[in-house]
Amino acid sequence: MFGTLLVKQDRGIILKSAREIELMREAGRVVYRVLKRMEELAKPGVTTGQLNSVAEEMIAEAGGTPLFKGVENPPAKFPFPAALCTSINEELVHGIPGDRVLQEGDLLSIDCGVRLAGYCGDSAVTIPIGEVADEIRHLVEVTEKALCLAIDRIRPHKMWSEVARRIQAYVEGEGLSIVRKFVGHGIGRELHEDPKVPNYWVQGQEKMDFKLSPNLVIAVEPMVNLGGQRVRFGDDDGWVVVTKDGKCCAHFEHTVAVTKDSVDVLTDGR
Repeated sequence: MFGTLLVKQDRGIILKSAREIELMREAGRVVYRVLKRMEELAKPGVTTGQLNSVAEEMIAEAGGTPLFKGVENPPAKFPFPAALCTSINEELVHGIPGDRVLQEGDLLSIDCGVRLAGYCGDSAVTIPIGEVADEIRHLVEVTEKALCLAIDRIRPHKMWSEVARRIQAYVEGEGLSIVRKFVGHGIGRELHEDPKVPNYWVQGQEKMDFKLSPNLVIAVEPMVNLGGQRVRFGDDDGWVVVTKDGKCCAHFEHTVAVTKDSVDVLTDGR
């Protein structure tokens, strides 16, 4: 999150010091605890607003601030009003918590970001609510595996395109679609830093490529659709993004640091 639109970047990539990476891990631990609690609470009959209230309390108790709350994102008509993005079924990202009650068979994506001591952590999970259809469970499993696959292939001095191609090949090989309109992002003192981190690779995209240099920190977040890859803004408020064909979608994310010989996940609770 915050589902970053795929636009031209200025390549102002900021590598992080070891101290900065540890501060980001501290923020990531708060995000991890919040998302684990959301997985426990997200049941039929619970509202997305109730989930957000618990998240805001947990973040405050940890001494952090909600990273998404107050973000302005044209064409949205108002700043984002919550700590969580709660996106249900055909909603891809930027769902606003409120009075909506979770129903048996729903698919809930929760994105959480925290700033702690000046540094950011960002992660997302997708949670089946009760019993869901087999195709929905497959969607969730593939999307989570796509994230794991990406992390497993991140190594210093590789080009990101090598990883992106593998994500796309895996997802499409499972009969699903990788979202192209929104991508991952660099992260540090700010939620969105360069580079943009696409989960697919096509001819002509070479200017988006970047080297996985040691001390680079990125938010990797594959977004996968059950139907086609096209998405659109769904509400008049300009926030929620939905699949164009109305089919379900899923979203998983971790904040990761490239090390001198491997990769370090900063939002896995360690």
